[in-house]
Amino acid sequence: MRRRFRISRNSKESGTPGEHLVHCSLEPDVFASGDISTSISDNEKRIREAFGDSSDLSVRRINFGAYSDVEVLVVHIDGLVDDQMVIQGILRPIGVLSDWPALDEPSPADIYNELKSRLIAKDELSEVGRMEDLLREICFGNSAIMVDGHNLALIADVKGWRQRNIESSTTEPTIRGSKEAFVETLRTNTSIIRRRIHDPRLRVEERTVGAIGRTFIAVVYIEGVAKDEVVQEVRDRIDRVSVDSIQGSGVLEEFIEDNPFSPFPTVLRTERVDRVVGALLEGRIAILTDGTPFTLIVPCNLFMFLSVPDDYFERFMIGSLLRLLRLFLFFIALLLPTFFVAAVTYHQEMIPTNLAISIAAQREGIPFPALVEAIILDVAFEILREATVRVPLVFGPAVSILGVLFLGQIAVQAGLVSPFMVITVSLTAIASLSCPIFSMGIAARMLRFVFLILGGTLGLYGAIWGFAALLIHLASLRSFGISYAEPLLPLVPAGLGDSVVRLPWWSRIKRPPFIAGPNQTGEASGQRPEPPKPDEDSGPKGGIPR
Repeated sequence: MRRRFRISRNSKESGTPGEHLVHCSLEPDVFASGDISTSISDNEKRIREAFGDSSDLSVRRINFGAYSDVEVLVVHIDGLVDDQMVIQGILRPIGVLSDWPALDEPSPADIYNELKSRLIAKDELSEVGRMEDLLREICFGNSAIMVDGHNLALIADVKGWRQRNIESSTTEPTIRGSKEAFVETLRTNTSIIRRRIHDPRLRVEERTVGAIGRTFIAVVYIEGVAKDEVVQEVRDRIDRVSVDSIQGSGVLEEFIEDNPFSPFPTVLRTERVDRVVGALLEGRIAILTDGTPFTLIVPCNLFMFLSVPDDYFERFMIGSLLRLLRLFLFFIALLLPTFFVAAVTYHQEMIPTNLAISIAAQREGIPFPALVEAIILDVAFEILREATVRVPLVFGPAVSILGVLFLGQIAVQAGLVSPFMVITVSLTAIASLSCPIFSMGIAARMLRFVFLILGGTLGLYGAIWGFAALLIHLASLRSFGISYAEPLLPLVPAGLGDSVVRLPWWSRIKRPPFIAGPNQTGEASGQRPEPPKPDEDSGPKGGIPR
């Protein structure tokens, strides 16, 4: 008997654009829950109601014709699946009926089992018996296959949405180092890490956060290198998050950080692969979020925000010098306007006489006190910086030119600010932009206004009191139980090899003791490079003949 089949597909295209968006709501009160029905008509109706008849919802019904009234329902969302996998792995195996074993009167269970054995690879198939589980799998980009008369559904992993190619980091450029940066796809990001760390102890634990968005979160660490208690703390904090959706790693960061009211970030955010891999090898934990290229690293300390990958790829003397320069620029961005305003207002005796006379002459006719003058220039710079970042690229150069003219020549000629104040604020602005991590640079700019008010009202005494309060705050901060100012506060000599300066790789035998778990040995000892001794020289005696 010749077997015939037909395929019908929904084609509803009515309504205005955006009316038929996919609604992947995953709460039982949003869509029909309960067991999957044995009637695919009932199942199709429940699925369409759950998705609101969205235009990108693909529903195919396949009829097996003369010898049976059994139908197969195939459901997925266009754009989330690989069309070739659906055709080759699902529709074509169902359609090639001549290759199927002869069944006089196949029951729904027989057809279901044949589908289960003949569709795509078995490791890409799973079963569900609840409607809410089926809808969730469809939202995740899988295809659901149901047989009329059977109360189970096959779930085929046919995900295949388009994704961005791996590119260089745009927020953390480097001169000498890897050009790979993470992308928005979680599985691609975990595979990049796997390509860098070829060790079975690398653990990737996935969690789902969000009642509606159901965002995938991956906790990545190296077992035996990371502390078990820190790993468990990361798990517990993520599991406590209860929101509709996690739209980015920044949202998750606010839920898991230690001190939400501190201006200093206690979670490091990066899109660089080499930075994440280096942190994992030290015993830290990476938290990857699906839909964003930015990865969270915990626990972290202050000095991680002032280091860049180039520090590790250049010779240690160059890396240490650049790191010291960055630390100096951080304090310049934080305190330079404060000391200038305090000295001009209250402590003129600290300024050399000739310089004091020059500053006084330039301030002649300025209508504002030094404190107000500094605040005006700082606010103007922040406006210029924000405008330069947010405007379209074609307007960026024009905004920069107008900003330079306003903050420089025009403002001085109009008598609104003095040249010395322009120089001070400009140097401070450049220093703040040298901070490698954007969130740390923002913290320095925020605190600069606090120090300005203290220095402008109380002089150097106010600045000193404010700096002491800042040190106390840094010493009290924690990042997943680890001191934020470690290894300086408290002092841990074994951890100083990668803090203010960077020691040579061959001298860093141990991992940071306040971070690493049981396995604290990072490399073998005795690897310091030395010229060969005379008795060990395998070359010709007496050197190279001339």
